[in-house]
Amino acid sequence: MELEDEKKDGKVNSSSQLAFCIKWPPISSSSSPSPPPPESLSGDVKHGGDVKHGGWKTMPFILGNETFERLASFGLTANFTVFLLTVFHLNIVSASNMMNIWASISNFTPLIGAFISDSYIGKFWTIAISSFAQFLGMVTLTTIASRRGMRPPPCTAGGSPQCEGPTRSQLGYLIMGLGFLSIGTGGIRPCSIPFGVDQFDSSTPEGRKGITSFFNWYYMSFTVVLIICMTVVVYIQDNLSWVIGFGIPTGLMVIGIGLFFLGMRRYVRVKPEGSVFSGVARVAVAAYRKRRVRLPANDSGAAAGVYYNPPLPPGSAATKLPLTKDYGFLNKAAVVVIEEDLTGDGKCRNRWRLCSIQETEEVKCIVRVIPIWPAGIACSLAIIQQGTFTINQALQMNRHLGRRFQIPAGSLFVVSLLTIAVLLPFYDRVLVPWARKRTRVIGGITILQRMGIGLAFSILAMAVSGFVEIKRRAAANGGASPLSVAWLFPQLMVMGFAEAFNILGQIEFYNKEFPENMNSIGNSLVSVTWGVAGYVSTMLVNTVHKTTGVHGRPDWLNDDINAGRLENFYFVIAGMGVVNLVYFMVVARRYRYKSKVWVDDDDDNGDNGDLKV
Repeated sequence: MELEDEKKDGKVNSSSQLAFCIKWPPISSSSSPSPPPPESLSGDVKHGGDVKHGGWKTMPFILGNETFERLASFGLTANFTVFLLTVFHLNIVSASNMMNIWASISNFTPLIGAFISDSYIGKFWTIAISSFAQFLGMVTLTTIASRRGMRPPPCTAGGSPQCEGPTRSQLGYLIMGLGFLSIGTGGIRPCSIPFGVDQFDSSTPEGRKGITSFFNWYYMSFTVVLIICMTVVVYIQDNLSWVIGFGIPTGLMVIGIGLFFLGMRRYVRVKPEGSVFSGVARVAVAAYRKRRVRLPANDSGAAAGVYYNPPLPPGSAATKLPLTKDYGFLNKAAVVVIEEDLTGDGKCRNRWRLCSIQETEEVKCIVRVIPIWPAGIACSLAIIQQGTFTINQALQMNRHLGRRFQIPAGSLFVVSLLTIAVLLPFYDRVLVPWARKRTRVIGGITILQRMGIGLAFSILAMAVSGFVEIKRRAAANGGASPLSVAWLFPQLMVMGFAEAFNILGQIEFYNKEFPENMNSIGNSLVSVTWGVAGYVSTMLVNTVHKTTGVHGRPDWLNDDINAGRLENFYFVIAGMGVVNLVYFMVVARRYRYKSKVWVDDDDDNGDNGDLKV
């Protein structure tokens, strides 16, 4: 039966069953109600209650745990390729394949961990269990380094050293350790940031500002950790002992786990609300089953239609979302056909035929985010090149500082990290408050504007890289260039700006714009972005290598960098970035924010519905 027929029968507006229904037109998206505060698993801990939990007082435990956990995991793996080559005696192809496979698995396991967290056990226990899995992986690898029977014997001396490869059991131990690390990554990576966000009450001005600052400080601490791992820990592993170099991260992991549990009585712990994908499926099925129902025209008046809008369940951390007009087909899932959809007391009879406005709008949040996600791959693609071809450039340049000290080529990435470590506190404490007063935007600029600026910086970094390579090769004259490695610093610094704006912008975007009951899955998209960018980089390198070195033309990516045309490869990535930026601007201008964007004088009446990029 169609909605228009029901109106003629007088059943739509006269029934007492419509206690949970609202009438067309939809509520304006400019002032969505504030969400109820999250509750703990025990049901007695909430923001703003008599017992204060969450907030910045939990950050020493959360950020401390994350700092030690990242020090442990990155300290263990930052130099792992060298370990595979020198201790396990794998050839370069086997070591590269093992690292690529393990990195790819570790970038996609967060999707599984996020699903388990959001659907069943919650973020706290997902992080706790995954931390122990990661600890087991570290213990396994430390044991491999310390016990001779679990690794190949050292190479024998002689004119040409004889190196014995690993046995099947030794490879098995190695794969088991890496497997535990992937399990740990799959649970920690998607949940750590959302768990930190849960500690702030997004219904208050202080809570919203705290969330924005948390993202900046989280990534700043992440950057500092990488600097330490790529300098101090790598030096210990290379020059002192692999056992000590692996043992220190393992000990740091113990400290991190201890800190995490030390603050467990202070945390806000949001309950999982069941399978997160079933709600998406229900909306799609209900909208399809009611595909013949006609929605009222935009100007048809208040009595034109009725939608199912029950209150949120007690303890829900979700934001109450108003009905919006975009993706109108999905709105049909919330249209009430009284005889078929509601019971005598106004409750839903069949959740696969009738969905609430909240469920419908949460699905729309996901649909709106999907076009934005691919745009982040281009920035990650540019950043990845720092670990490969930028190092090749550095190896053919003058890396001396003074007469004795020579900068390791693999440590140049620290320039980008230092840029981020300096920029983020300045951005958070100086630029954001200054811009907030002028733009009236909570974050100074919108999240999508921040992501777009980062994309522009990634394009600039690739262009600068290309021009520096032209100058380097011109000075080389077929050999090592006398040009100082400091010529690479500008491109690395610009890339640091790109990462601080775009990658951190992605983290904030997915955490704020995904439905609250799926924010761990949203956060895992950042890892998936890096995984896809790695595959795209491999495909691009192989394609360029096979197509440019034919018919007497130079191979752009020749093993002899002076005989190649590396700058052309950089310019190709910059060109891809330009196309991607145009695409991003198009989809971003059409985006409707779910989270609060504007700041008013009392920070209570912000408009977030119609703000573009």
